[in-house]
Amino acid sequence: MPHAPKASGSVRVTELPTFREAIVKHSLTNAISEKILSLIASGILQAGDALPSERELADALNVSRAAVRGGLQNLAARGILDISQGARTRVRRCDIGSVTIGIATARAIDVYDIESVHAARILVERQVVSDAARNMDARRIALLDALLDAQKNTLDDPVRFLICDREFHAAIYRASTNRLLADFCTDLYTYMMEYRRKAMSRPGAIAVSYVDHVTIVETLRSRDADAAAEAFAVHTGRIYTTTQTLLRGER
Repeated sequence: MPHAPKASGSVRVTELPTFREAIVKHSLTNAISEKILSLIASGILQAGDALPSERELADALNVSRAAVRGGLQNLAARGILDISQGARTRVRRCDIGSVTIGIATARAIDVYDIESVHAARILVERQVVSDAARNMDARRIALLDALLDAQKNTLDDPVRFLICDREFHAAIYRASTNRLLADFCTDLYTYMMEYRRKAMSRPGAIAVSYVDHVTIVETLRSRDADAAAEAFAVHTGRIYTTTQTLLRGER
């Protein structure tokens, strides 16, 4: 059915540049708020933690400082963050309700044993990372390079590194273009995150992960699906080993 012609001189509201810009800005601000909520829900950020600066968060999340500022202010208005002039923004509380990370609520994956989770990661991530390698293009590689650059400045800060690390993994998962598997991998990634924080606090641990990331990006850059899957499996194996060691120590 043909659309009725617009009246002379009329204009759609969404055709107004300022209106479109406002919609994009609002959506991006909400997306940043949700990302920070997921960092809290998964355990990467905990009550009392100081957040990275606006510039550092913008680099880690690959967005503008204005978007980060809006996202932080949203959460401060909800009483989740404390923003003080001249001081680092801090997590005020972690009771943020039910937050979905990928396809499951936060911490849902923690009910499974580590061997099951590791086996699932090896199986699913091999397919996802292989597909990501085949789908690599200049835009996706530029994003991964930018995330690597952000990681260089976090080698002495486990919390900042884990924020960058999550974005790095998620970017690779999304590059597979299979949204369901990407979300499932994101859930698996969040397994026992409090132990990942402890593991990343060990001397040299962040540097080793960063080197793994560099290797992974090079295999993706060459679009070598088998090499990318293998490099990712090595990286996942390190995560499994360190988490398993910490779990045994606690028991």
